[in-house]
Amino acid sequence: MSKYRLIAMDLDDTLLTDDLAVTEKTRSRMAEAIAQGAHLTIATGRMFASAKKVAEQVGLNVPIITYQGSLIRNLLDEEVLYERFVPYDKVRFLYEYTREHNLHLQTYINDRLYSFDNGDKLAAYAKQSGIPYIVEPELDRLPEGNHTKLIIIDDPAKLDALIPVLKPLLGEGVHVTKSKANYLEFLHPEGTKGHALRFLAAHYGFTMDETIAMGDAWNDHEMIEAAGLGVAMANAIPELKAIANYVTLSNNEDGVAHVLEKFVLNQ
Repeated sequence: MSKYRLIAMDLDDTLLTDDLAVTEKTRSRMAEAIAQGAHLTIATGRMFASAKKVAEQVGLNVPIITYQGSLIRNLLDEEVLYERFVPYDKVRFLYEYTREHNLHLQTYINDRLYSFDNGDKLAAYAKQSGIPYIVEPELDRLPEGNHTKLIIIDDPAKLDALIPVLKPLLGEGVHVTKSKANYLEFLHPEGTKGHALRFLAAHYGFTMDETIAMGDAWNDHEMIEAAGLGVAMANAIPELKAIANYVTLSNNEDGVAHVLEKFVLNQ
């Protein structure tokens, strides 16, 4: 049996092809790894409701890591194992800042998507993640509950310029990351994929040496650094490839299946 017992994969641009599918080859390699006793999970910035659909399609049965790492939840009974939120004063600050600077902001409460703005950015986002949404311009009119994460959607260069402005204004209580070039995300500092992978490994009694993490974007770097084997996709950003232990094929070339064959199935 392979020494790797917990394998976490990002969804978009990693497990999923560009047309948001999991290939037959990758699906069958995943099934073989599960049959050999490996624990396969997904680690995604997506909300639970969106990630759950993909997890069910590929036959996963372990807790999945969603909202970067802010929510780990069982697939079957939906029990919450790990949860972190954005402090409310930071939520209000982001709301007021984005109103003042005319930026598109959306938030998640109780695994539902709420957007303060309507328009093309929201429509494109909802289509990509396949989930319904509610438009509510007023923060005070949102339902009660904790904010799992917030996202500003905009032009990549504009977001890159915004990061050094917002980080000092937000201070310690918020983790800022990019999941895609045009998505700037705000989470609890312990809401990263790295924190979640460590939690899940401990939950099963595995060491970090027994884990593999695969991803393509900067929001994957914490789990790729934490894992025993950190894997970047061929289509990953250069900064992620630089810190990975291994670079696999692209998301359109069964990169996940290649890693499973090389490090898990042929041991």
